[in-house]
Amino acid sequence: MVEFEDVIGWTLRIGVIISAILIIFGFALILIHNGGGPYTLNQLVNPHSNVNTKTIKFSTIYSGIESLNGVDLILLGLIILIATPVLRVFIGILQFAREKDYLYTIITIIVFFNLMFAIFIIPQIIK
Repeated sequence: MVEFEDVIGWTLRIGVIISAILIIFGFALILIHNGGGPYTLNQLVNPHSNVNTKTIKFSTIYSGIESLNGVDLILLGLIILIATPVLRVFIGILQFAREKDYLYTIITIIVFFNLMFAIFIIPQIIK
């Protein structure tokens, strides 16, 4: 039987490795193409540029990945990097529920809810 600690360990390893590969590959594509998508390399590296995650729509990431847009690959890598510990918290809910440790199940559900709230709701509120 697979232990939850092993599942958590492999989840974290795989998430970080996939994220690193996507970020490195995206960075290489940006250097090769002298930019990514509609942005030139100068726009991406200029600290005074208005290019940031607010200017890139989440819905365009998929099409950007299909066209091997380096910026979108980096964003996907960052999304996976952020999702990896969130997935660990979700696996923790399953682990505590399976062990019938209801106190920690509830605490972990609250932590998961807080993460989801901070990731999806708060950015919409502070726009």
